Amino acid sequence: MSGLRYFPFAAIVGQERLTQALLLNAVNPRIGGVLIKGPSGTGKSTAVRGLAELLPEIDAVADCPFSCPPQQPCDACSERVAHGEELPVTRRRRRIVDLPLNATEDRVSGTVDITRALKEGVRALEPGLLAEANRGILYVDEINLLDDHLTDVLLDAAALGVNVVEREGVSIAHPARFLLVGTMNEEEGELRPQIADRLGLDVEVEALTGPEERAEVVKRREAFARDPDGFRAAWAGAQREVADRVAAAERRLSDVQLPDPLYAAVGHLVLRSGVESHRADITIVECAKALAALDGRVEAGADDVLGAAALALGHRLAVDPFAPAPRVEPELLRRILEEALEAEVTPKKAVSRAT
Repeated sequence: MSGLRYFPFAAIVGQERLTQALLLNAVNPRIGGVLIKGPSGTGKSTAVRGLAELLPEIDAVADCPFSCPPQQPCDACSERVAHGEELPVTRRRRRIVDLPLNATEDRVSGTVDITRALKEGVRALEPGLLAEANRGILYVDEINLLDDHLTDVLLDAAALGVNVVEREGVSIAHPARFLLVGTMNEEEGELRPQIADRLGLDVEVEALTGPEERAEVVKRREAFARDPDGFRAAWAGAQREVADRVAAAERRLSDVQLPDPLYAAVGHLVLRSGVESHRADITIVECAKALAALDGRVEAGADDVLGAAALALGHRLAVDPFAPAPRVEPELLRRILEEALEAEVTPKKAVSRAT
């Protein structure tokens, strides 16, 4: 943590949906990342950068460009072990890697020294940002303005957990598992629906409207600017509480179950919302499990599904360019879910009476 001077995550005022979406992804990376929409100056970057300090530290091979875990070394590190080398191990915070809008494909994906590749395989790879982001956070500010081809490259890597670099018939793959966070201001342009669908959650961030809340934002920023170390020390206890909650939820996640009727109910909910992509169903289920895990439970329920749907459906709804942007209505979602659950239970009761 030394050297980091990020504003504490626990000290962010308001923006509960934003902080919740980030914590859920930290607990369960299978959710697929988060798209954060809103005007500048509303705390988007502050929240993302503060998240890294809450994530559990990782053990990594110290000189591996992919930060691979010593227990599951990458291909290059496995070769070193096979030759009798002892891998140097370090324990550190997860990285936040910024992907600039003007980045080239080589900078993002990496390059290959063709001559060396024929002799040395993966060691001939000159790693890019996707390698650096492995096991960390990849942050793309103004993702809606990123070149479409680069967006496809990073989303493919995020979905597969692997980045494939192909140059002149030579193909090299390396691990690329990261939490993808994209931010955007809708006034500066839309995001392609195909890209939005591949980001797990969607959060609309708005400026705080309460004078007291806004005053508290200013006071905390003043205190942080005046004495960063002192401010962070004052919030250290609250930071530990959130970090411990995330770590406990991460351990609990594998035990969380979703009752069988809710799986079909999720499908009904997604289809009734006019969304066809199966990614929406997967995201809602994974997010519902993370909600339960964060709440200290090992069974996710209908309320978890509703909370997950509110975060996962907004950016997947069909958009009419001549109409206001569609919004997820919580009460409508609840009615649809209740109907779906009733449909699941009623036939079983009928069968039971018949027998």
